[in-house]
Amino acid sequence: MSDVMNIDDYLAQGGVLTSPDNVPARYRGELLRLMSSFVDSELAGSAGFAGAINFAPGIKERIAASRITLEKADHAERVLNVMGSFGTDTRRYQTQHDWAARVARDADFGAARTGGDMRLSVFRYPLDGWTDAVAMNVLMGLATGVQLTELTRVSYAPLAEVFREIAPREARHAELGLEGLERIAAADEGRAEARAAVAYWHPRVAATFGVAGSARYGTLARFGLRHTPNETLLARWEGLVAEKLGPLGLN
Repeated sequence: MSDVMNIDDYLAQGGVLTSPDNVPARYRGELLRLMSSFVDSELAGSAGFAGAINFAPGIKERIAASRITLEKADHAERVLNVMGSFGTDTRRYQTQHDWAARVARDADFGAARTGGDMRLSVFRYPLDGWTDAVAMNVLMGLATGVQLTELTRVSYAPLAEVFREIAPREARHAELGLEGLERIAAADEGRAEARAAVAYWHPRVAATFGVAGSARYGTLARFGLRHTPNETLLARWEGLVAEKLGPLGLN
């Protein structure tokens, strides 16, 4: 590759890499950071929904929560296996943090990440009952769909393929949430509770898109690990939220 074109130029022009053997050091670091954030978020999300199963008001809802719990753990394992090809000790990695750990509901955690735990900050807040869990799942599910439009295009081909396999199931998680939210919002009392839950989770999910004008975005874009600025992705998500929640009276 270096005999024909500088690898940075190759990536900036849309090139893809296919093996850990031809990955530059800086690219490797950014790629592992991206994968760690996804794996940690999926494991923390799975742990959160495991606790929500017993909030479910009926069997249909229990099945939906159980499916989300299972599939998020499976998605984490798939990406963790890609990390394993870079030398990550996958068995040690998946047990290094308490994925069910949460801060107080009113904590101002922002978008910070500490102690090597790379989960998105939204997964540090606890779920508070079934309606709260459903609202969080809808808002974060829509955000994940937007964010996966980036992840399915990453320049490391084996990872992009895994994300393409994951994307339809993550989309189904959001659909399951919307079905549940429609049932909740059909009654006045449920709609009021859902509005409060949406108001709580909306800014916390919005924070997962990062800051506008991010300095790191330029580096990631040159590596082909990002293609769309944070503020554009956030705007897409806001549009989806308005489209899906507006008819339910929850905006």
